[in-house]
Amino acid sequence: MHTKLLVFGLILLMQACGPLSAQTLKPAEADSPGILQRLAERARDAKAKVHGLGVTALDFLGTYYEDHIQPVTDNYVGWASNVKSSMWEKIQTTIDNYRPFKGTTATDQPNQH
Repeated sequence: MHTKLLVFGLILLMQACGPLSAQTLKPAEADSPGILQRLAERARDAKAKVHGLGVTALDFLGTYYEDHIQPVTDNYVGWASNVKSSMWEKIQTTIDNYRPFKGTTATDQPNQH
């Protein structure tokens, strides 16, 4: 007899709780972001932080270059430019000395048979 009463009580409880559980609000799936959306948001945040640090690092490197590296390299660049110019002048002088008859047109050149 107790079993029938227990089964009857469980059936009534299930019938009473069924509509109550249907009335409870289910979590809105569209409002709660999924794991991929959360990871994408964190990746965007990390990228923004790194980009901010990158700009700061580039500013630092630019200032360091202007203060420490550029003054040293300017001397070497000037030296290389002077060497190139003097070598080019020597080559042109040698070529000019090699050609004893200079002329601007074909009629200025002596006839060579």
